[in-house]
Amino acid sequence: MRSPKNTATTPARSWFVRGRLVGAAAIAFALLVVIENVLFAVTGALPYGAPIEEVLAYYAANRDAVAIVSGLVALYLPLLLVFVTGLHGLVERRGGAGADWSRLALAAGATLSAIFVLVNVLQIGLALSAGGLAEPTPAFGLVWQIHAAAFALALPMLGTTCIGSALAAHASGLTPAWQRLLGMVGGSLLLAAGLGNLAIADGSPLIFVGLLGFVAWLVWLLATGVRLVRS
Repeated sequence: MRSPKNTATTPARSWFVRGRLVGAAAIAFALLVVIENVLFAVTGALPYGAPIEEVLAYYAANRDAVAIVSGLVALYLPLLLVFVTGLHGLVERRGGAGADWSRLALAAGATLSAIFVLVNVLQIGLALSAGGLAEPTPAFGLVWQIHAAAFALALPMLGTTCIGSALAAHASGLTPAWQRLLGMVGGSLLLAAGLGNLAIADGSPLIFVGLLGFVAWLVWLLATGVRLVRS
């Protein structure tokens, strides 16, 4: 028979392990996304408004880079789901304050993952088809446009995930007020950029508003992850 002391210690230990797992998932997700974007920058990834001939040349020349990015996506999407699911569990274990926000973050994170899968599948298709084309075809151009549109529509889901997770974490006492503010600012920028999704898919500089919000969320993830791992 377990002693009352051991019984009381078990929930605390379980929370500690869960918190560290959620924090590690947040940190790993953020770092993998940073690596992905560095790789795109190094290879000279094109804006969505680039001529389709240049897009074809890029994917024909960077098939290996796309393969690496696809592998990174396959790693970080499960980590995103671990984070939003685990965060919801932590919030409920701490009394449920902010549970509605964590449910919102969980739903938005799942939707975001599905959109990112579509974005990546289309990118793989572009890389596979580019090597066998001497010049762009209407089908190649259509896939590029759908890829751009899917990415643009991912921004509001990303913003919702950001705001929901930031408010849930703060309401349950997991993060301080400055992290809530950072998450709110980042999420708001992503939502604002999402309103112009058609313009972004057409190559508008408005995408940089969303990228600023995304950077803010990555910083929030790293700070929150470190806090949970150390807690």
